[in-house]
Amino acid sequence: MVSIKLGTTTVTPTGRPYVIAEIGVNHEGSLATAKKLIELAHEGGAHAAKFQSYKANTLASKNSPAYWDTTKEATLSQHELFQKYDNFGAAEYIELADHAKKVGIDFVSTPFDDEAVDYLAPIVSFYKIASADITNTPLLRRVARTGKPVVLSTGASTLDEVDGAIETLGAAGATDIALLHCILNYPCENVNAHVRMIGGLQDRYPNHIIGYSDHTVPDAEMTAMSIAYALGAVVLEKHFTHDKSLPGNDHYHAMDVHDLSRFMKRINTIADMLGKQRDKSPISTEDIARLNARRSIVIAKNLPMGHVITEADITYKRPGTGVSPLRWDEVIGMRTKKALSEDDVLTWDDLVG
Repeated sequence: MVSIKLGTTTVTPTGRPYVIAEIGVNHEGSLATAKKLIELAHEGGAHAAKFQSYKANTLASKNSPAYWDTTKEATLSQHELFQKYDNFGAAEYIELADHAKKVGIDFVSTPFDDEAVDYLAPIVSFYKIASADITNTPLLRRVARTGKPVVLSTGASTLDEVDGAIETLGAAGATDIALLHCILNYPCENVNAHVRMIGGLQDRYPNHIIGYSDHTVPDAEMTAMSIAYALGAVVLEKHFTHDKSLPGNDHYHAMDVHDLSRFMKRINTIADMLGKQRDKSPISTEDIARLNARRSIVIAKNLPMGHVITEADITYKRPGTGVSPLRWDEVIGMRTKKALSEDDVLTWDDLVG
């Protein structure tokens, strides 16, 4: 069975999901807030606390326009927005990785340039690549050369682009790649979530773990993430904040610790219901029903020894401990070995050919 090792967790298509709390830059440049968010992510039950490692000057030109909801985040330039919260560097992320280790949660950060790939290498167990970099060949190669597992978001991409990214990563040394369905809208309206695309990714990439990166506004049931898991997504990522009422691009569509905690409880219930078995077959608790709720061929009227069975002589009733109605045609024309009474459950010992 296909699997991928993320941190200390081995993720499989039929197991419980690996949940990533995407803190991003919701710390807004405060190391103390970043550490608190790590603690909250752990408290809520996430497996990983994830950040974003970038510098505005290497990420966006000064003329890059906004592509988010400007009624929620009024900044009209990507460069201007990214510059607000790009003060963390290698030292801060090392400190955050140490804090995550003490807390007991995996530390991850998405690199957006070569320098970030390099300083993250000693402190992350896998790399998360943003949807926007699925066509960024040099960045993909640099990540792949570390030999670490890769979780790749596929927002706004064609299947040819996904194919190309997998080929680029593989050729440069990546052997374990998980693919996340994602819609690159901030926020993503429910009608645009298209979580059924998860099945399409499973069909196209049977040798890869499939997951989901969610940008919908969370509801009390965490519906999008729950449906995604039920459809087979086993790496689940969502933006995470300590206060959803804060202004800014990644707070209003993020989950908080209460959302996360409810979701983890809900996902455990869903996991129990889904089970691990995909191929249809009876399970052990059905054995008694197979025996007693199924039908047997039953004698419809008193029959003497040596009687040739006709269809009018038999019927079908519970339990299923006698000759199965599957053998109905075979029984017709056989002779009774002894006298049989109405309502006797027929057994092969009652018959001769």
